Amino acid sequence: MSGFEDSALSQDAFLGARVQLLQPKQGYRAGVDPVLLAAAVPAQPGDRVLELGCGGGPALLCLAARVPDLDLTGVELQVDYADLARRNAALNAVDITVVEADLAALPLDLRQIQFDHVIANPPYYRAGAHSPAQDVGRQIALGGATELTVWFDTAARRLTHKGYLHMIQRADRLPEMLGACLGRLGSLEVLPLAARVGRGAELVLLRARKGGRAGFRLHAPLILHNGEAHLRDAENYQAEIRAVLRDGHGLPWPS
Repeated sequence: MSGFEDSALSQDAFLGARVQLLQPKQGYRAGVDPVLLAAAVPAQPGDRVLELGCGGGPALLCLAARVPDLDLTGVELQVDYADLARRNAALNAVDITVVEADLAALPLDLRQIQFDHVIANPPYYRAGAHSPAQDVGRQIALGGATELTVWFDTAARRLTHKGYLHMIQRADRLPEMLGACLGRLGSLEVLPLAARVGRGAELVLLRARKGGRAGFRLHAPLILHNGEAHLRDAENYQAEIRAVLRDGHGLPWPS
């Protein structure tokens, strides 16, 4: 039998309880990253959205909570997490097509569909470049074997002309990301995400467009927290970030 047992799951609230997410108590658990990713997408009702490596579905569900009437598809390699994504879609009354597949070898029917948006939160580490995790699902989520170039190639092939890719990734992998866009995607924009004023960005959001011809843009860092240090045990997100994480607002992407 595939899928997580109910006793192995917790139910967690996202976007001020607008999204309910079943997650494994031991294994990969979503944080703010997929929420920020979803908030960055300028989707409109009726758009087709594909997520590569959707896990349990947090990004797609957060996007659906902000933008109604989307045509949503998620691709997930791990059978247990694909099953979990379907359960979470049903829990939130959101229609998501979840395809169990390696993103490097998508099924034929999916390869015949073009999407307005592709989103992705690939493993942050190269395979073998981090301490091993005891849980297999978490191990794959942290350091998958699929090269970043494959993620970009698959995204570019599935995007319609002028369609957008949004990806969140570690800042130290930005050179790989930009290199993977060459010959595939244009109009590149990078939004660094810094925890506090005066700190370097640990994550970046990349926006790229199929057929885009605009020049490269590196935006000023988006600061997530107030103050220069965490002084007490309480949430202290910037107001605009709190609106994204708690109220389901779109990310304030620079114009």
